Amino acid sequence: MIGEEWGTTGESRYTWIIDPVDGTRAFISGAPVWGTLIGFAVDGVAKAGIMSQPFIGEAFVAVPGHSRYERGGLTQANRVSGLTDLAPARVFTTTPKLFNTPDLLAKWHAVEASTRLQRFGMDCYGYALLAAGHADLVIEPYLNTYDIAALVPIIREAGGAIACWDGSEPTGGGNVVAAASQELLDKTLDLIATA
Repeated sequence: MIGEEWGTTGESRYTWIIDPVDGTRAFISGAPVWGTLIGFAVDGVAKAGIMSQPFIGEAFVAVPGHSRYERGGLTQANRVSGLTDLAPARVFTTTPKLFNTPDLLAKWHAVEASTRLQRFGMDCYGYALLAAGHADLVIEPYLNTYDIAALVPIIREAGGAIACWDGSEPTGGGNVVAAASQELLDKTLDLIATA
């Protein structure tokens, strides 16, 4: 198990990855864009996950072959927008202040200048909204495994794509971008690499 509050316990090819409150600033501010994240990884790749927002009673859940949204008695499949171009993209990040070096800031400015709409303060909820088709990109630096592992399968099983900025597997954390399609992810990774 890996948890933000207690570190790592044990060793196995199967790993539970837990963040009890992702989005602490949102939580203490009363903004319901925080969530409880529980991911399950096999050999370092997240295969199942849940993002639960208990205040408003929502859950975004993924298992192999399926990503779904749940609230009250409603259950529906998550499906990304499928957008392939940067220009009309809706982009989320927690805050531009995370891009706190000249290199990171240049990469953020390149994404910002190439997309239609940017929204801030979404934490894990931004990734869930991408899986549900309400956003097209989420980009953030410095993520830990407990910040992203649960969200990886929610996005992938909804038809989206997600990777670290160097194209590697994001389950372990790092600088991460999630996109509504593989084509949009590839374009964003190219933009980040040349910024």
